[in-house]
Amino acid sequence: MKLSLEALQVLDAIDRRGSFAAAAEELFRVPSAVTYTVQKLEQDLDVALFDRRGHRAVLTAPGLELLQQGRHLLRAACELEFRVKRLATGWETELRIALDAVINVDRFLPVLADFYREQSGTRVRVSGEVLGGTWDALVSNRVDLAIGVSGESPASGGYAVRPLGSVEFVFAVAPSHPLAARPEPLRREQILAYRAVAVGDTSRNQPPRSVGLLSGQDVLTVPSLEAKIAAQVAGLGCGYLPRFAAMVEAGVRRLVIKEVEEHNPEERAGYAWRTGEKGRALRWFVKRLEDPQVRAALLGPHQGRPANGTAGRTAGQPAPRRTRASRRGAPAR
Repeated sequence: MKLSLEALQVLDAIDRRGSFAAAAEELFRVPSAVTYTVQKLEQDLDVALFDRRGHRAVLTAPGLELLQQGRHLLRAACELEFRVKRLATGWETELRIALDAVINVDRFLPVLADFYREQSGTRVRVSGEVLGGTWDALVSNRVDLAIGVSGESPASGGYAVRPLGSVEFVFAVAPSHPLAARPEPLRREQILAYRAVAVGDTSRNQPPRSVGLLSGQDVLTVPSLEAKIAAQVAGLGCGYLPRFAAMVEAGVRRLVIKEVEEHNPEERAGYAWRTGEKGRALRWFVKRLEDPQVRAALLGPHQGRPANGTAGRTAGQPAPRRTRASRRGAPAR
C-alpha cells in the first residue's frame, strides 16, 4: 500500500491552507517535512501531484483526483475511529429496527430525533414489515428490535415481548365506490361482492398470514400500507385500515368510513427483541417504549389530523352510529 492517511492529511491541509508553509503550521511540522511527504508520495505513485512551474504549486489533475477521493477515505477513517471508541463504551455500531405497517411512522421520527441527541454514533437502519414479516425479521436476525409484532410469539423462545397497545381498524372505501352509498351496517355478502385491497405479508421464512379477508373474495395485494390507501382512494377495492390512517383520507373526503355488521377484535401489537442482546442503543429504545405516551403515539393519529368519527363523510351523508362493530373493524392488511 503506497498511500497513507498521513500523506492524504498533508494534501488536504495544503489545499485548504493554500501553501506548504501554512499546511506545515497547521500540522505542527516544519515545512521541509511537508515537502518531503509530498515528494515521497509522488515518487511512490510515479505521478506528479503538483505543478511547480509557477510561483505557487498547483494540484495537477491526478493530484486533484487523489485529494477528492482521499478526503472520502479520511472521513471514513475518522468515522471508523469514532465508532470503535463508541463501541468500547457499549454502543452498537448499528441497530436494526423493523416497523410493522400499523405503526405510525410520523410519530416514530421524534423518538429517533431524541436518540440522535445521545450522539452515540450508532447507525440506525429502519425497515418496514407486514403481519408475520415483523416477527420473521426478528427471528431471522434481520433486525434487533421489532415494533408492532402481532400474533403468537415464536415457539423456540428466547425473545422478550412487551405490549404496545391495540390497533383500531375501520372499513373504508372511496366516495365513488358502490359500497359508499349502501345503508349501514354493511353485511358480509355485500362486502364479498367487491374486491378487497390487502398488504402482502412480508415473511420470508414463515408461512404468510392474511387477516380480515373473506373466503372467495377477489383480492388486490399491494406492497405497503401507503399503496393500500392509494388503491382504496382510487376505488380499486375496499378494506380495513388503521383508524389513524383512514382518518387522514376521510378528513379530506378521499375515503368514507363505513360501519360493518360483523364484529372483529382489535389487533393487539407489541414490541420484541432477543433476550441475549444488551447493547446500549437497544436498551435505550426499549426504555423509551416503556413510556405509555410513546406507545400510544405510535398507534395513534397523525399530528394535526382529525381524530373523530364524523370527518370525511360525503355531503348529505348522515354521520354513522358508533357501534361496537365499527369501533373494532376487521384488520384486513
